[in-house]
Amino acid sequence: MADYNPTRAATRTMAGARAVEVDEGLRAHMNKVYGTMSVGMLITFAVAWAIGSNPTLLGIFRDPVTLSPNILGWIVMFAPLGMVFLFSGMLNRISAAGAQLFFYAFAAVMGLSLSWIFVAFTGFSIAQVFLVTSIAFAGLSLWGYTTKKDISGWGSFLIMGVIGILVASIINIFLGSPAIMFAISVLGVLIFAGLTAYDTQNIKNTYLMHAHSGDSEWLGKAAIMGALNLYLDFINMFMFLLQLFGNRE
Repeated sequence: MADYNPTRAATRTMAGARAVEVDEGLRAHMNKVYGTMSVGMLITFAVAWAIGSNPTLLGIFRDPVTLSPNILGWIVMFAPLGMVFLFSGMLNRISAAGAQLFFYAFAAVMGLSLSWIFVAFTGFSIAQVFLVTSIAFAGLSLWGYTTKKDISGWGSFLIMGVIGILVASIINIFLGSPAIMFAISVLGVLIFAGLTAYDTQNIKNTYLMHAHSGDSEWLGKAAIMGALNLYLDFINMFMFLLQLFGNRE
């Protein structure tokens, strides 16, 4: 009969307890990420619907007939991009509560920039594409969370793709080419589908790397940043799918 080693048994017990603690902490962390993202999505679509369903309010930003943006509309269109860079730069200098408030303000501004879709597309097609995006996002995020495959190498390739479609989209604002817009939309769906899985795995791995630090403030801000990344993945995938399959008014 093997000798009982109390030290080894105690070590295994402590290791098991730490593993359970990390697993519970990861679950709570991911719940915070998805919860924050969901609130942001609710804010965005509530603001977009409130503005888009009111011709007077929409007219502040766009021509009510052609939907062409005016000066204020251009500012609102590019404001979310500027806020993302601002948020990344100031994340280390603000509290977790401040980061969460900034994210919700960003979601509201994003709602302003997307309000035109409620005039350009039918309500049914918006709801339909939103449902399809939600199902696809859930499946991709679940795969990114559960897969044993290391997909960290996707990051640089996908970011280069984002930069490429951003530059192409800006150029096509002036060209107005339907063929270029179609190609951008197809590539956009594929790129942000990949980013959904990549960002989910990255959020998980980041937590596991810092779980033992005990820095709840840092982990709180990491959850907000994770929520922002997944939020952007969802919004962009939704918009590209809407361009491809949405029924216009």
